[in-house]
This record gives sequence, C-alpha cells and structure tokens, in this order.
Amino acid sequence: MAAQRRNLMQSHQSWTDDLPLCEMCGVGTATNCVYGPDGKGTVSHPNEDGHLRFRGEDGCFLYGVFNGYDGSRVASFASQCLTAELLLGQLNSSHTDSDVRRILTQAFDVVEKSYFETIDDALAEKAHLSNYLQPHIENVSFHQNQKVQERLKELEQEVSGGATAVVALILNNKLYIASVGTNRALLCKSSSDGQNQVLQIGRPHSTDNEDELQRLAALGVDSSRVRQAGQISGQSSTRRLGDYRVKFNYNEIELLSAAKTRPVIAEPEIHGSHSLDSVTGFLLLMSEGLINALESAHGPEQANQEIVAMVAAELALQSVLEAVAQSVVERVKRLHHDVYVSGRQRATFCSRHEDMTLLIRTLNYPLADGTLTPTQGGRIYPVSVPYSNSQSTSKTSVTLSLVMPSQNTLTNGTNTASTLEEGTPTPGQSPTATLQSTNTQTQSSSSSSGDGSLFRQRGSQAAQPDETGRVPPYVDFSQFYRLWGGDHSDGQSTVGGLGPQ
Repeated sequence: MAAQRRNLMQSHQSWTDDLPLCEMCGVGTATNCVYGPDGKGTVSHPNEDGHLRFRGEDGCFLYGVFNGYDGSRVASFASQCLTAELLLGQLNSSHTDSDVRRILTQAFDVVEKSYFETIDDALAEKAHLSNYLQPHIENVSFHQNQKVQERLKELEQEVSGGATAVVALILNNKLYIASVGTNRALLCKSSSDGQNQVLQIGRPHSTDNEDELQRLAALGVDSSRVRQAGQISGQSSTRRLGDYRVKFNYNEIELLSAAKTRPVIAEPEIHGSHSLDSVTGFLLLMSEGLINALESAHGPEQANQEIVAMVAAELALQSVLEAVAQSVVERVKRLHHDVYVSGRQRATFCSRHEDMTLLIRTLNYPLADGTLTPTQGGRIYPVSVPYSNSQSTSKTSVTLSLVMPSQNTLTNGTNTASTLEEGTPTPGQSPTATLQSTNTQTQSSSSSSGDGSLFRQRGSQAAQPDETGRVPPYVDFSQFYRLWGGDHSDGQSTVGGLGPQ
C-alpha cells in the first residue's frame, strides 16, 4: 500500500478524480506577495495552499482548506487522502454524531501515517548519508562531499514541509468541523429580520491558545517559553500534518527537547454537530494567510465581522460563487496592500502576506440575479481614472466603483478598500442593509471632495436609446476633462482633442 501511495504522489492521478464537485461552493485564492519600497509586490514561492469541495452519496458533503508551508506536498496529499478516507463509503446517514467524530479522527490519523509512509525511503536515505558523512568527512574527497551535500539538499526538499487543515463535513444536514492548526471556520446565519449571527467554530491551535499551552506543559514543555517564542520550528501552529522535524526530531529542537512524547500532533479538534435545518446563511473556511492579511491591515478585533460583511456584499452583487469568493480575496489583498503603501500605523505589519484561500458554502442563501442589466441589478463596475498633477512628479491611478443597487438610484462610489477601512458594516446587517450602509459611506466621502457630479443620477428603469441608437453615459467625465486640460494645455489646445467631440 505504501508503494501505491508513493507512485500516486509522483503521478498526476488522484484518488478522487471521479467524485463530483459541490456546486453550492466557491473558492478564491491569491498567491503570497512581498512588497518592495515602491509598493510593488513579488511572489516569494509557488502557492502552497490546497482545498477540497466534493459531494458524496447519501447527502454527504466534504470541504476543506489546507495551509501548506515549505512546499505544497503535504497540503496536496492531505486533500486527496482525506477525501478518500471519508467519501468512499465510510460515511452514511445511519451514523450517529459519535460515529462521525470517530471516523473523522481516524481519517486524520490515516492521512498522517500514510504521508510519512510515502517519504520513508527518502528519510532513510537522508539518515544514511548523514550518518556516513560525519565520521568519514576527513576521508571523503571534495567532489564526493559536494555530491553528498547536493543529494542531502534534494532529500530535505522532498521530505520537508507540513500543512494545517480545517475540514467541514455535512451529513444528515448537520455540520461537523475538524481542525488541525491555525485555519478558521465561520458560520453565518441570517435571520428573517435581516440580522447576521457570526459564529467562529473552534479556536486556532497556536502558541497563544491556553488549552494548547496546558497540553504542552503536561508533556514537560516550558509553555511560557513557547508563548514568548510565538513559533515552533518556524510555524505558530501547535498541531499540524506532516513536518517530520517536529514529529520525529523534536528532541533536537531546544524548545521541545524536554517533551516526554511527541508534542506537535495531527489529532483534529472536532466540533459538532451543528444542525443546519432551516438555516439561511453561509459557511466560510479560510486559510491562515487570509486571516493574517486582514488582521494585519485592520487588527484582529473585527476580522470575522469584516470578512462576513465582504462576503454578504459580494453575494448580493454576483451570481457565481467562484466569482464571489475570488472577489472577497482580492478585496482583502487590496486592503492589505493599501495599508502598506499608506504608511499609517499598521503599515509595518503589512510588508508581506502569505498564500490566501477562501471557501464559501452557501446554505439556502440567495445569489444575485445575473440576468439583470446594470441599471436594474446590483453590480460593481470599477473605472480606473489616471490623474496627473502638473506639480507632482508621481502619477496615481484612482479606482472608482459604480455601485448600482436594484432598489435605489445610482449613488456615488469610491474605492472599496477605503470604504471598508473607514466604516465596515457590522454583521448584524443583512446583505441589503450592508450595501445600503456602504453606499451611504461612499456618497458622503465623494461629495466631500468635490461637487459629487461625477456619476449621473439614474432611476431604476433601464436607459432607452436615442435616435442614433446610443444611451446616455453612466459617467460624466466633463469635469475630469476640464481639470486635465487645465493641467496640460499650458495655453495650447488639448493634444489629440481629449474629451467628447
């Protein structure tokens, strides 16, 4: 079996190729980024996150987000193996809550053991070369030593790495959450009066989790040192999949050397069941990178409320769940970047972000009607307006959003990131109320910096074409043309006849 798993890891096959994807789910991702002094970002490594979203038999659904590090090997393996351990006949509607929790725990245990089976040979070769090289170093030629060192480096890359995981299972219309590490699960329930209740299911297994620190202390580890260090072997998680260094060589790590037994474990903490009967809302699974990016930009106090508000707003605007999830990730990425380039107090926390993954699973939650026209539906259309000031040596691209609610007239819009930073709607608002609050914020900010006439006010009826077949424009750029002409004409006519002819 171990040989079969190794062969599968080296091929492009998957245990789960024939399983159907869940269509009530959308996933958004963003690759890591490091900002330079000019605000431009560069990718430091390939995306290491993973996810799964499958529909099984007997009303069973499985979702997961995996935050990989030091490579994507563990995240990729876990997403495949865990699915195979849960959706190939192991679960059915007759299982009780205790049965489901037992099967989930066993599945994580199999994933952990199976992964290490796939790297057994590489670990053995690595140990053999290391043990051989040390006592014979004086008798080994430079060329031989170089070849051994290169091979050791290759083996280290092959066996290193780990992942944290948050997994959601829906069976018999009941929700179970299994978590290992620092990813996050949020359940948002919308009531009939438009109020949103946000529930964070479980706490991250991190170096500031009191329960985890007590568990480590019971094993002989100095928990105060762990808390002060904030990391164990480069990661903040106290539970993780893979990572042979903290599983097999923990006695060589000073922080863990006093442990009586393996301190960093892959055992999941399981929450549930949570009944989903008559629930209207959505479930969010988020990687640590997404959480950290938002908390770095705005602080941790309202991170859950902010992400829920973003999702609710996008669900009211978009008709495709994949687009909803991706739009929310892009908004978080833009917020993080904007705080960095602003130079404000939290800018020092935003010099980089890790890979980000967001999975959204709707629960009887309506999506926007994608058939509506821009004047009838609620869509956001970004418009980039390059503006150059003759007294400035830099150029800035300002992004404006045309927010078109279905029940109101067109309102003035401004940059989405700025709107969220200045006043993010609370989770107690419905998607419609959230949008109305956002529109109020942006209208006041736009009118304070000008006469607010950039956007023409339009009623809810679709515009009718004139005798030439054209409709009046949504945006009035006449003021922009006047300003641009004043900055660039220098007493001469505008080059190229800029502006409407």
